[in-house]
Amino acid sequence: MSDVFFAESSAELPNRDQVLSLSGYDFMRGILEGRLPSAPIAQTLGFQLHAVEDGSVTFRGAPGFNQMNPVGTVHGGWYATILDSALACAVMTKVPKGSLYTTLELKVNIVRPIPDGCTVDCTGIVQHAGRSTGISIGEIRGVEDDKLYATGSTTCMIMTP
Repeated sequence: MSDVFFAESSAELPNRDQVLSLSGYDFMRGILEGRLPSAPIAQTLGFQLHAVEDGSVTFRGAPGFNQMNPVGTVHGGWYATILDSALACAVMTKVPKGSLYTTLELKVNIVRPIPDGCTVDCTGIVQHAGRSTGISIGEIRGVEDDKLYATGSTTCMIMTP
């Protein structure tokens, strides 16, 4: 496996050996518990890992002004990024020690705009995790209003270097 999958600066991210030395579940628990750093994109876009279970991951976030498009609504890329994070990390909880994953396909369905100031949970749930692929589905829901804002699905490739 090429090191192209790993950031050039290892000061803020786990290195390849750290990632491969843990099961995907243990890796995700390490992030949740603060033993491993979270992905920089989460800080940039205003969401964080909130819950990790075997086959399920939840991120919590509140899009703000910097995540708006020119017409004043949350940019579709924000929905896609938080969904990609939850869906793929749910698959990661099923990845065995010594393996990695990457997103192959992502589908996003935006149901309604997220209102200003609304905090949402984005949960991904694994439907299938095999030797070479994983599939998960998920949704974005308001924490306070429980409204459905978006749904998504992904297929991930599971790789063993």
